[in-house]
Amino acid sequence: MARYIGPKSRIARKFNEPIFGADKYLDKKAFPPGQHGAAKKRKKQSEYGIQLQEKQKAKYTYGILERQFRNIFKLASHKRGITGENLLKFIESRLDNTVYRLGIAPTRSGARQLVSHRHITVNGRVLNIPSYMCKEGDIVGVREKSKSLVAITESLQSAHKSYSWLEWDRQKMQGRFLNLPAREEIPENIKEQLIVELYSK
Repeated sequence: MARYIGPKSRIARKFNEPIFGADKYLDKKAFPPGQHGAAKKRKKQSEYGIQLQEKQKAKYTYGILERQFRNIFKLASHKRGITGENLLKFIESRLDNTVYRLGIAPTRSGARQLVSHRHITVNGRVLNIPSYMCKEGDIVGVREKSKSLVAITESLQSAHKSYSWLEWDRQKMQGRFLNLPAREEIPENIKEQLIVELYSK
């Protein structure tokens, strides 16, 4: 399965949640996509269907493919603690997500592109691996030659949220990954326990 590059509103309507940010079409069409919309939808979802939908929602939200997602789950299941929470913590520590959270890019897909095109550095060295997991103390910044890119400057100028596990230096255009976030600090509406139950079958 290749990475989804179709209409984001279609996916948001599928889950009935603005998983890619504010979406005016979701308000106008509060029903699933497709010719028949909700008319063809089964009245009651099975337990497996609910669990699968939650996993798919997490994958679309963070832009992760199935094999990557499964590998992160295996890593989370071997770490001490609650598997579901570990899963989300590891996903949040990915370089593309960190670039997005720091406000260097307005979307996760945009952040992934910046990383792939070698505009981002980690600890002073260019790193073009979006799936790299940031560690405590890592310095994530914009490459010197890329600091004048319009896409980056516009994203940084627009208002964005700050997160307790990240520290941003506006002058140097770089941020520090302080630690893995606690579950209550992660704003995404994902029921991680359903994903754990799905993979445990």
